[in-house]
Amino acid sequence: MPQEVTAVFDIGKTNKKFFLFDKDLQEVKQEYINIPPIADEDGYPCEDLAVLTAWVREKINEVCVSSAYQLIGLNFSTYGASFVNVGDNGEPVTPLYNYLKDFPEDLQKTFFETYPEETNNQETASPTLGMLNSGLQLYWLKKRKPEVFKQVHHSLHLPQYMSFIFTGKYVSEPTSIGCHTRLWDFNKQRYHAWVKEEGIDRVLADIVPTTHVIPTKICGQMVNVGVGIHDSSSALAAYLARTEEPFILISTGTWSITLNPFSQESLSVSDLKNDCLNNLTIHGKLVKVSRFFLGNEFDHQLKKLNAVFGKDTNYYKTVAADEDLIQKIKGGKIHNTFYPETILRSPFIADLFPENQWKPEACGSFEEAYHQLVWGLTRIQVESFLLAKGNSDISKVFIDGGFVHNEVFINLLKHFLEGYSLEFSDVPLGSAYGAALMLNVQ
Repeated sequence: MPQEVTAVFDIGKTNKKFFLFDKDLQEVKQEYINIPPIADEDGYPCEDLAVLTAWVREKINEVCVSSAYQLIGLNFSTYGASFVNVGDNGEPVTPLYNYLKDFPEDLQKTFFETYPEETNNQETASPTLGMLNSGLQLYWLKKRKPEVFKQVHHSLHLPQYMSFIFTGKYVSEPTSIGCHTRLWDFNKQRYHAWVKEEGIDRVLADIVPTTHVIPTKICGQMVNVGVGIHDSSSALAAYLARTEEPFILISTGTWSITLNPFSQESLSVSDLKNDCLNNLTIHGKLVKVSRFFLGNEFDHQLKKLNAVFGKDTNYYKTVAADEDLIQKIKGGKIHNTFYPETILRSPFIADLFPENQWKPEACGSFEEAYHQLVWGLTRIQVESFLLAKGNSDISKVFIDGGFVHNEVFINLLKHFLEGYSLEFSDVPLGSAYGAALMLNVQ
């Protein structure tokens, strides 16, 4: 008899992952692919949506024709702050714009002249992030490309577009709406007034629960298809389902996202300036979030270190934690010279790194420079964690994602967060597992 499986696509900015889980949500299979970016009409790198869609369809077709599996469920976790704008035929009418694309300064000025920045930021729990405030992607499209905006029948967050290509249903859900989109009024628990005033609500789909399932005919039989979920919220959902003890989750990858689902605090002006925001859980409850560009900065700096010391791309993977260096760091016997170059210079970053003394070539070896780099990133991680923690009385901390394999990072994190109960985990308690779980949560 074929094994009954649930398929999950975990779509990151860098890696796209495909998982199969059995009925007990144990991992059966996983595959990874990296899809090179293409350029939008302005020449800015963006997701190759056509290739991504074709790959997703191909993987499901492989399951369909396999005698080893019977598909019973399908869901998606993807990065957030990204809209797929589709026409009345269900086909995309714009590229999948990159959330790092520059937002025009004059248009931002116009927006905040109409909707004052400080008030709008607090009400939508969104720092000023340009295209990362994905609601502003639609505002930009309406103002700068009005003829194209007229062609948009629905704007779907990326997780819901992935679901749509199988179900044909236009929906939205809390975790995608609540991730710094600037769309949601966290006080009134509804779309913010500016969304209706600008006519953006015309293209937004009906909201359904994140646990909503759409029975759909795939492989000639009915399959329970989820509506998708924002990846950080998906990882969080897995932990919320597993433990009742209050905790904070640090999810590491391209971004480090620290999530506190037990915060009772409203975001302060200071929080917003330090890149804190609110997300929504699958049940629409508030999550206090802090974040920084951990993996992106790490990769950026590794290229510099490789060039300076003549190392190949993967050399860093051979670097073990140097006990002598680690002890000097812990004992305050050496100075951290690292300086971040791709991370938003928010007030707390400016306080941590008031001046740029970062010269990797001044280090005696790649290993020494590498420890300086990871030490600096760990300092940022600790402060980012404390921002999300706020006044919460929480000692339990889960850490997952790619950096749980970084020996230097983990060693230093344990030192700087002494007194907290730290638990490190990789899969299955990640965003893919959380997405699979959504098909079985009521």
